[in-house]
Amino acid sequence: MKSVLSWEDLRLFAEVAQAGSLSAAGSARQTSVPTLSRRMRALEAQLGRSLFQHGRAGYQLTPDGRALLEQMAPMQAASQSIAAWRTAGTGPARVRISAGRWTVRRLARDISNYWSPSDLWVPEFVASDATLDLARREIDIGIRNRRPDHPWLAARRTAEIDYACYGTKDAPESFIGVTGSNTPTANWLESQTQIQIATKVSDPLIAAELARAGVGRVVLPCFAGEAEDGLTRLTPPISELRSEEWLVSHHDARHEPPIRHALDALAQYLSAAPEP
Repeated sequence: MKSVLSWEDLRLFAEVAQAGSLSAAGSARQTSVPTLSRRMRALEAQLGRSLFQHGRAGYQLTPDGRALLEQMAPMQAASQSIAAWRTAGTGPARVRISAGRWTVRRLARDISNYWSPSDLWVPEFVASDATLDLARREIDIGIRNRRPDHPWLAARRTAEIDYACYGTKDAPESFIGVTGSNTPTANWLESQTQIQIATKVSDPLIAAELARAGVGRVVLPCFAGEAEDGLTRLTPPISELRSEEWLVSHHDARHEPPIRHALDALAQYLSAAPEP
């Protein structure tokens, strides 16, 4: 028998006990019923006590289960107190948000449309094309171009993103590429054997500046290209590059008040953004 109980198992026990069923608790936490059932059986085995009566009425607490839930009341109160202390003691909590450079630039420019200084959270943007680790808390929220397949990640679909070619009205036929990038846009450009690459840069923002100067054309997300002065859309949206936009977070972290508020605000903003 293990000598140390898992805090996470105890928290799951409290949620199942308060919800009255595995399905209700699983829906609230977006955790599968088989996973919750396995964790509750393991907890009962570790304690050497039966915590639930399994029947048509759901998961009803046994006397030992009720006693354990009462013992957990101070733990739950302490958890809430710590969360309040964290927010009150340091001001708004910084929520790390990762996205591609164009999306981060858009979020920074439009910040007043979804955030105010009185909020519980303040964004800390990480502009990166890499998929940063949510499980290890490298970031708190990721904005990605496909739904994650890991069961410990929660995701909300917010929009569909189109891409097109942009440049000056008299732009040459050649394009400006981005070195060291593994994005769908960069890969698509490399795969087009009929396209001539005029030059390459290390940052897509620099590519846009060169396109504005007439050096060549550049492939941009339409929400970015339409907002760039001096650039004109030169082609219809590229069907092969159309992608979904997903707001991704860790299942557990998304319940923390600052992250929950950030997710709700970003989801509303990104879902309501007009098509360019």
